[in-house]
Amino acid sequence: MALTIKCVEYYYTTVEDKHGKAYWLLKHLSQQGVNLIAFTVFPLGGNRSQMDFVADNTENLQSAATAAAIPLTGPKRAFLVQGKDDVGAIVELHQKLSQSGISVHAASGVNDGEGRFGYVFWVKPGTFDKAAAALGVSGRVYEPVP
Repeated sequence: MALTIKCVEYYYTTVEDKHGKAYWLLKHLSQQGVNLIAFTVFPLGGNRSQMDFVADNTENLQSAATAAAIPLTGPKRAFLVQGKDDVGAIVELHQKLSQSGISVHAASGVNDGEGRFGYVFWVKPGTFDKAAAALGVSGRVYEPVP
């Protein structure tokens, strides 16, 4: 499996599902120098959405959120996978999890159009360390060097 798998921290906020909210948040974070390595948004129902942020510097993310009165929940943990975009690139990863009795709770992936991909996935909190062991990665959260 020629993949890089890292444990990452993410924070989330719940917002009213309205026009321009993601733009406002992303613009603010960008102006504060927050570099996101993953960002997902999904509906919760009741006109609310959850926004998940994986930043290369969590202290910077927290500081920027505090400055704009954006309530963050976290840290929580997820897995970030990067690699060459081959057919079936993540099949073995899912096989290892399945054989260990672990279900992927949520996931999002994309290729870069130039032969590589990124994939972020979540497992239920009680199975995180078991998933890390099944994948042969440390449960320690990866912190990129700025």
